Amino acid sequence: MKLKKLSGILFLVAITGFIFISCNKTEANLVSDPGTSVNKEFLFDEAVLAGDFPEFYMAGPTNCIDSFPFEELSEGEIEALMLMREEELLAKDVYTALYPVWNIPIFNNISKSENQHTTMVKLLIEKYDLDDPGEGHEPGVFQNEDLQALYDALIIQGNLSLIDGLTVGATIEDVDIFDLEELLENVIDNQDITWVFENLCRGSRNHMRAFYGNLVFRGADYIPQYITQEYFDEIINSPHEPGSGGCGGCNTQ
Repeated sequence: MKLKKLSGILFLVAITGFIFISCNKTEANLVSDPGTSVNKEFLFDEAVLAGDFPEFYMAGPTNCIDSFPFEELSEGEIEALMLMREEELLAKDVYTALYPVWNIPIFNNISKSENQHTTMVKLLIEKYDLDDPGEGHEPGVFQNEDLQALYDALIIQGNLSLIDGLTVGATIEDVDIFDLEELLENVIDNQDITWVFENLCRGSRNHMRAFYGNLVFRGADYIPQYITQEYFDEIINSPHEPGSGGCGGCNTQ
């Protein structure tokens, strides 16, 4: 995960002002025709704007994870589990902190989703009897020093305005999708980790739709920093992914 690059981007935003396209940053000043070419039928759906996507499993996540074979972990897979455990905690903590500041449902709803995401990674850590970096987690405190610096920068940025808070959300999901897909392509081999990370990636795509929908609804925009513009356009112009059900599919949101 290129945390130093992301922290640098957030610092630049903080000292130069909001660099993305925006109109008035008040909740009441919504626009009916933002200039961005997107499928508003998907993004302006009430549930999408609220980030209200019930997560469900045909079987409980523990049973699903245990249904896959116990396979030897590579060093890369261990590092991936450590990173994603705290990266999902970071997302949860940021959204939890921003909810009382801006008091819109998306932060509260997606923080609950992120809690389920980090729990899924925790179940993998427990399955393989690894030390859990999230054990006894205190909100906003991380073992990974880069994640700690990133959290601090995100909180500063997210408190500047509602648009900045939503931009922080889109940025978190941007980097989550990038990290998860890179790990799935280049590092992960075990079936159970693959299943969990594919679920997390699907959830992050839904979260990206929600944050971007809120930005566009308010006349703002977001330019992807990690995933490609082509992939970003594909995500925001496709509907919410409800999951296929069962332990063989991607069931997160």
